[in-house]
Amino acid sequence: MSVERTFSIIKPDAVAAGHAGAILAAVEQAGFKVLAMRMTRLTQAQAQGFYAVHREKPFFAGLVKFMTEGPLIVLALERENAIAKWRETMGATNPANAAEGTIRKRFAANVERNCVHGSDAPETAETELRFFFSTSELL
Repeated sequence: MSVERTFSIIKPDAVAAGHAGAILAAVEQAGFKVLAMRMTRLTQAQAQGFYAVHREKPFFAGLVKFMTEGPLIVLALERENAIAKWRETMGATNPANAAEGTIRKRFAANVERNCVHGSDAPETAETELRFFFSTSELL
């Protein structure tokens, strides 16, 4: 296994509910190094751009509305096998199907308001990291 980077978002629902600290603790407990982190609030245009791959799907408008409703935290994470490990740490997209102890099982309300995002592949991680962070922030 090699060291890789992944991207994550602590979504507006988790920030509003006061779960960001516990989620960041889970990041560290899972052995991730936080390379960069920022609290921000997405504009409608930013959310539409970030989720453009879902533009034609029926949930797109609701997703954009949700992701712009309040502050969120973006993270650049690093460790061995980071993408797979972060997806395992997050748990299944639907918290009803997530394993006990995972972030989504602990903090997510439902499949739409699932508290965290994580890249699903190395190419996606690279694109998502560059969407939010400059090269100098990732050094």
